[in-house]
Amino acid sequence: MATPLSSPVSPFKTIAVIGLGTMGTGLAEVLSRAGREVVGIDISEEAGVRAVAALEASTERAVARGRITEQERGDVLTRFRTFTDLRAAADADLVIEVVPESYEIKQQVFRELDAIVRPEAVLATGTNALSVTRLAAESAHPERVLGLHFFNPAPAMKLVEVVSSVLTAPQAVAQVTDLALDLGKEPVAVGDRPGFVADGLLFGYLNQAAAMYEAKYASREDIDAAMRLGCGLPMGPLALLDLIGIDTARTVLEAMYTASHDRLHAPAPILRQLSDAGLTGRKSGRGFYSYEAPGSATVVRDALTPQEGVATAAARTVRSVGVAGSGTMASGIAEVFAKAGYGVVLAARSEEKAQAAKARIGKSLSRSVDKGRMTVEAAAETLDRITPAGSYDAFADVDLALEAVAEDLEVKRQLFATFDKVCKPGAILATTTSSLPVVACARATSRPQDVIGMHFFNPAPAMKLVEVVRTVLTAEDVHATVRELCTSVRKHPVDCGDRAGFIVNALLFPYLNNAIKMVQEHYATLDDIDAAMKLGGGYPMGPFELLDVVGLDVSLAIEKVLHREFRDPGLAPAPLLEHLVAAGCLGRKTGRGFREYAKR
Repeated sequence: MATPLSSPVSPFKTIAVIGLGTMGTGLAEVLSRAGREVVGIDISEEAGVRAVAALEASTERAVARGRITEQERGDVLTRFRTFTDLRAAADADLVIEVVPESYEIKQQVFRELDAIVRPEAVLATGTNALSVTRLAAESAHPERVLGLHFFNPAPAMKLVEVVSSVLTAPQAVAQVTDLALDLGKEPVAVGDRPGFVADGLLFGYLNQAAAMYEAKYASREDIDAAMRLGCGLPMGPLALLDLIGIDTARTVLEAMYTASHDRLHAPAPILRQLSDAGLTGRKSGRGFYSYEAPGSATVVRDALTPQEGVATAAARTVRSVGVAGSGTMASGIAEVFAKAGYGVVLAARSEEKAQAAKARIGKSLSRSVDKGRMTVEAAAETLDRITPAGSYDAFADVDLALEAVAEDLEVKRQLFATFDKVCKPGAILATTTSSLPVVACARATSRPQDVIGMHFFNPAPAMKLVEVVRTVLTAEDVHATVRELCTSVRKHPVDCGDRAGFIVNALLFPYLNNAIKMVQEHYATLDDIDAAMKLGGGYPMGPFELLDVVGLDVSLAIEKVLHREFRDPGLAPAPLLEHLVAAGCLGRKTGRGFREYAKR
């Protein structure tokens, strides 16, 4: 018969942490600094010594920065004791295990704890991949077993996922939730499935990035730069896999695939190849990147590092640029080139639209002046470099003609046919499409070798990334010219081939689609998912915040393009997204998307 947990909810005074690796050491610091008596347990005496040394070093830094006093530091150190025997957990109110991600190891720990701890003690697993229910079922008291998933580094990361199984007592959940709040963390309640919320979304994205690299679609450096600069992420996906550990990522993905049978969760073969070779990331000194030493964060050059200063095809001369369009993206791109000293012809379907676009640029420049980012004279000179035009005939002498019109293939093809007629021989013709085939635009001209993709990100003046998209017909000197041009306007170019989504959208939108599926399946709420990705993944916006900003109709269109290109069932747009678009709920622009917004 199950032993009922004590009531009412009471704070945990003594907490045992089993496993003193990076996560266990971080947890010990968080708990001891929060006034808890912490019993650190590891079969390795050396691990205990390292954990104590780490706590001594971190608290010494805290004193130096004035965050705690020397007396408080002494109290923290006194509250942390280390042992090599599980029996040291006998008096603990809460036990948190963070041993290796193995059912056998974790189940052995729980079986031994059943004979050691008091019946009312709560047992928590720190797993992010294994079934909490399966672990609980092996325990003599499954009602007291739950998941308590902190994020690394534990002292800095705010998110804690509190994971209930069908066996977990509500009081145990309430107790650990109160603890998380007392530690200054943000607890999110989730059900038991591999990856939970944050890692359930994160690891699918990381897996897709690994597969993209394995397919030699883009270099590791370009994939990572694209996601950092295009999405504002703190780390690129391949660098993050090296930090997490490629073997760990493979374990998480295997568990996710076992539960979902979604091919997007099937570990990319390169993850097995690297982990089987012992190239597990930073901890081994080599993974996707090479590091100065095992455990080092310093990346060193290796055989795959791009060589700087290697001669490429001679670039064409570009002095003037034609930008087609009058919307936000066209105005932003025109501003970028004008700021860099290029003469810009800004052409739209009418003189009035072109003048309005130039006026928009003027307002943007004025804001830069107000913020002290440029002088009044520089702003005036920039605006003077822009010539509005009501006809594309004005592109007759430009060296680069770039379109930023509606994301409609037939509209773009017609425009490229016009470019072909009006632009001089040798002019580069570029599209800013984010999802349509560049080669289809190229085939609308008699000079497909001069056509290339230049995918700027919105807002163009602020975002540093440009995806440079070559088709199978693009000339080498056109590619070389566009890369030089990106650098000259202070953008970071990344190379990619002509396939749906390029780098950023091909990785971003499946992640967003999976977030929608979580809500659709009632696994987690909008707020919890957004909080999990911001606090646990370091994302600047949660997926639903981002979807409402991008526009649900735009998101659906991109999802459909990706699904049509790759034919993977996992890429099919979530029905909830289709229903919202059909209902006219398109996000912030209509006042309602996944959330409602106040009318302006």
